[in-house]
Amino acid sequence: MEHEIDSKILACSIARVLDEKLGKDITILNISNVSSLADYFVIVTGDSTPHVKALMNNTKERIKELFSRNPSRLENDTKNRWNLLDYGDVIVHILHREERQLYAIEKFWSNAFSIPENEWKQISQPYKEF
Repeated sequence: MEHEIDSKILACSIARVLDEKLGKDITILNISNVSSLADYFVIVTGDSTPHVKALMNNTKERIKELFSRNPSRLENDTKNRWNLLDYGDVIVHILHREERQLYAIEKFWSNAFSIPENEWKQISQPYKEF
């Protein structure tokens, strides 16, 4: 059963899923006014290569459970240090700490608005794991 969900709720729910699995420095950027790529980017740091992979796999599973949605595409570099989940309206970037600093996605998209943590936690409250 497909659940209709708007892109902001999806982005906030993805952030919560990442937070529940100890993702670090979670940022949600509303890029809808500055790009036609997507409505939101969710960016998170993993502590290690296995953590990056686990964050990606868990996010795919939980979003499928919650909203019956699969990413339209998955990408990762050969060393699994930057994974991308593309849900169309929301793109998730899961990066190792060094790659996050190197690529500085937030600086590149500095014209985008970010959603504060307290706001995304409140919006995603109905979708928390426990």
